[in-house]
Amino acid sequence: MRERKIPLNLNCGLDLIGEVLYGKWKIRLLWFINEGYLRPSELQRKIPDASRRVLNIQLKELEEHELVCRKIYAQVPPKVEYYLTDFGKTLIPVIAALGNWGDEHEDRLRNLILKRSENGE
Repeated sequence: MRERKIPLNLNCGLDLIGEVLYGKWKIRLLWFINEGYLRPSELQRKIPDASRRVLNIQLKELEEHELVCRKIYAQVPPKVEYYLTDFGKTLIPVIAALGNWGDEHEDRLRNLILKRSENGE
C-alpha cells in the first residue's frame, strides 16, 4: 500500500467524493459495470488504455468503498464478476449528469484540452 504524501481532508462532500472516485478509470469502471460488463476481461476490453494491474487496484478500491461487489465462482478456471451495490447504483445518475455536461460542452472542452497539450502543459 502506498504512503499518503498529503493528509486526508474529509471536510465536505466534494472531499469525500474525490477520495472515493480518485483514479483515472473508476468512473468508467462504475459506468461499464452498470451497463453489464461484469468480468475483468470485459472491462479490460472496454478500457484498453488501462493496464490490468491498475484496473484491479481500482476495482479493489471501489470494492473497499462498497460501490462494487466481487463475486467469485467456485469453478476451474476461476470466474470473477463485479456488480454495483445499491450504494454504487446511487452514483449512476451523477455520472450520467457529468457525461451529459461533457457531451454538451464537447467541442469547447476538446479545444481547451488540445490547446493545453500543445503548450506542453
